[in-house]
Amino acid sequence: MTAVQPLVVDRYASPAHRQTALGRMYAQVLERQPYGYERKQLARAEKDFLNDRIGVRRFLRELGQSQVYLDSFYHNSSNMKFLELCFKHFLGRAPIDPEEIKTYCEILMHKGVVQLITAILDSEEYRKVFGCFTVPYARTERYYASPKAYTESFLLNQEHIGQRGRSIPTIYWHQLGLNCDAGVCRHPEVEAARAPQVSPADLTQFTKLLRYMPPHEVIATLSPQQKELLFQAMANTGG
Repeated sequence: MTAVQPLVVDRYASPAHRQTALGRMYAQVLERQPYGYERKQLARAEKDFLNDRIGVRRFLRELGQSQVYLDSFYHNSSNMKFLELCFKHFLGRAPIDPEEIKTYCEILMHKGVVQLITAILDSEEYRKVFGCFTVPYARTERYYASPKAYTESFLLNQEHIGQRGRSIPTIYWHQLGLNCDAGVCRHPEVEAARAPQVSPADLTQFTKLLRYMPPHEVIATLSPQQKELLFQAMANTGG
């Protein structure tokens, strides 16, 4: 992971510095800048931050509990995936292990989203790493608990919105050997076993038909299974 220069916003920060920090927080937490209609929803928190009425952590609390954030990540994700995204956005890392996921999932399920965001921002880890004045960022640790912990944080922090779906957290699809890069998780071995096999005889028969009938008429005579075999053959040969 590329090291990020921490951005600190204290009581003496200039308006221009605060504006830069605002953009950095949106990039970290929303993974983009807000749309025009979303800025209207966030206008009060933005104004308070830019005018030094609230600090970084308070603004993050407002942003994380806003409808803008919830619509972007909560309402269209599983609880576990949403929790993983909260770790990415506010702590700059992936969850360490299933036990950590379980602890925070219980907060989410029994106390709700507001308390989950509060628990993360009030955690000892957040206070120790970011304090009250530093904008969260994708962290690079000097030491990791294991190679797997490094890999999971690296993959999560490089992941674009929805790139690996909105259901299975990185820690689980990685352990299960799933490929979620297309947004839908699949196991390579299962996909290989399910892939239809096209025999040379099938291809020979198909090419013979094409000699005597227009392509669209040939396609119309094929069953769904035969069409699937044809598409598979075309994919394998780059057709």
